[in-house]
Amino acid sequence: MDPAQPADRVPADQTPPDGQPPVTPGRPGPADSAVPAGEPALVEPAAAPTAAPAEAGERPVPPASREAARSERSPKDMAISLLVLLVPIALLLAFYRGFLGGDQPTTVDPAPAIESARAANAFPVAEPRGLGDGWRTVNATFQTVEGGATLRIGFLTPEGRAVQVVQSNVPPERLLPVELTDEGQPQGQADLDGRTWQRYTARGNEQALVLLEPTRTVIVVGDARDNELRALAGALG
Repeated sequence: MDPAQPADRVPADQTPPDGQPPVTPGRPGPADSAVPAGEPALVEPAAAPTAAPAEAGERPVPPASREAARSERSPKDMAISLLVLLVPIALLLAFYRGFLGGDQPTTVDPAPAIESARAANAFPVAEPRGLGDGWRTVNATFQTVEGGATLRIGFLTPEGRAVQVVQSNVPPERLLPVELTDEGQPQGQADLDGRTWQRYTARGNEQALVLLEPTRTVIVVGDARDNELRALAGALG
């Protein structure tokens, strides 16, 4: 007969019954870890990623949708902004035209240039007289040039066209190409107040009346109409 063994002693032979896997001491077997029938297996949820903390002094970036909403401007907002800019400009322009005479050309007194030409005594000086209030003098110069001296007086006609009176003792063969360009050609005669003027073409759409005298040449040239050219030429005394 075998001697008695302690009750807590594990038998040396741990051979499992037929058809069962071996069992290791201290480790649960397949039966211990099996999920009971009808109950779901418990799965530990994955931990959500934690956003990295913002560095000191930095502000969080707002969502892109919020930035896009701020940057969008409706056509109505753009029209209001444009109107706010245009209203002061319109008011300044109205004040400039209405109170400061912005649309009016600057007029000059031709007397100093005429007096200088007479003092030089280079040629007889004619001063336009009897022109209506619609005629405005916009420039007047007298200068000595090679071969003589020249007096120029520029006008704006009542119709707002430009015309100039040139008086000079420079020889006509040199003066006319300069004042009328090389393309200026005679177009016939015009009798005004007992004097015979020559019609000439000039630069662009300009035309001219030319008075040839022994001591001077007088040219009335501009884009004014024929009646205004004749009126100015007839006013030269």
